[in-house]
Amino acid sequence: MYLSIDIGGTKTLIALFSRHGRVVRRYKFKTAASSDVFVKDLVDILTGFASPKLKAATVAIPGHVRFEQKIYSVKFGNRDWGWVDISTPLKNVLSCPIFFENDANLASIYESKGLKGRTVFLTFSTGVGGGVAENGKLLVTDEGRFEPGHVKYEYCGRVAEWEDIAAASALEKVYQIDRATDVRGKETLQDVAARVALGLPDIIAKYHPETIVLGGPLGKIFKLYARYLPNLGVRFKRPKRPLESVIYGCYLYSRSKVR
Repeated sequence: MYLSIDIGGTKTLIALFSRHGRVVRRYKFKTAASSDVFVKDLVDILTGFASPKLKAATVAIPGHVRFEQKIYSVKFGNRDWGWVDISTPLKNVLSCPIFFENDANLASIYESKGLKGRTVFLTFSTGVGGGVAENGKLLVTDEGRFEPGHVKYEYCGRVAEWEDIAAASALEKVYQIDRATDVRGKETLQDVAARVALGLPDIIAKYHPETIVLGGPLGKIFKLYARYLPNLGVRFKRPKRPLESVIYGCYLYSRSKVR
């Protein structure tokens, strides 16, 4: 068995995979506002998943991962928590090897598997994250971190970070809707496509992908706005699993680390 943990800005998803990649159990709970409360909630819930049959666990972090003195510390991009030691509490519950990696990196591992050439995965959710991979193998970028959402662009006369223009959370504010997946109407979808397209030329020029997968909540409505994306010489693709790319990436990552 392999355990996948996807920590999101609002919800955290835990999935238990068989060795053949089938989800046999899943559990979703609200991500607490406090880091202490969240870690306690996570540990309490994982107690029910602890088993000698677990071969490995991978935790997807919406932010940065640091490994020092055999301890993983994480910093969440969507929470003002600072660096949090999450590995020590988890080691007290799970006896298997535990790995930590950026969530978009993990999604890129899964979404690039089986595709020809280099793939850039972009997730438009609470923020805009991304990963670069080739056929299921993560590529390390020159700067060590791929943070497309923090690059600034001008849109409608305002300069802002890309994620403040095109993330699902930004669209919900702009259109005053509960969920970004609810956007409809030709003009609105053209606007969504224009916002999404802002950062694509820079990414293409730097990483030369053959495919760009557009994920997160916007992955669910990909077919609605994709027709309005500009022709940039690459293939744009809907995710295989728009809202579950990360947990499947966790599974593949665990399998690659523990043979």
